[in-house]
Amino acid sequence: MRAALVRSFIALVALPGVGIAQNGQPVTPRSELMAHFDMSMRKVVALAQAMPESAYRWKPEPAAMEVGQVFAHIANYNFGYLSGNMGVMLPAGIKRDTLEAMRNKAQVVALLTRSMEYVKQSVAAMPAEQLEKQTQLYGRTVPQWAVLMQLVAHMNEHLGQSIAYARANKIVPPWSG
Repeated sequence: MRAALVRSFIALVALPGVGIAQNGQPVTPRSELMAHFDMSMRKVVALAQAMPESAYRWKPEPAAMEVGQVFAHIANYNFGYLSGNMGVMLPAGIKRDTLEAMRNKAQVVALLTRSMEYVKQSVAAMPAEQLEKQTQLYGRTVPQWAVLMQLVAHMNEHLGQSIAYARANKIVPPWSG
């Protein structure tokens, strides 16, 4: 059953277009993944901007990540999945081992924005064949499109965490009114 599901998804990825988006462009697995990435990443950036600088060192309990670290962690993995699992060159000046120490709001928001643009530009420039090439992801051999799925899932996990952190600090997510 699982193998049939995987084959169906691979066939779907290989199709040049499976529908038409509102902008008249074909809907492809890449365009859908990137639409989800863009929508969620814009929320992450908006929430990072809405949180006061004073909250960037807040955390709900001693073992949890601080607000600023969660946002920096999202950016770190945006860079990391593409560079570490898909062979995309990191932008100049990005040193992944130092990113999660950032707590300055302006720097973290800029880092999030830079990571968003890195992902969007890198994925847009990838030939379709690259998404089918095999790579390693958490000890498994997977096609590179699976890395993009993991990137979106990872980001959404931490977006949810960030929403909870914001609400605990009496900040209403900007998109929810």
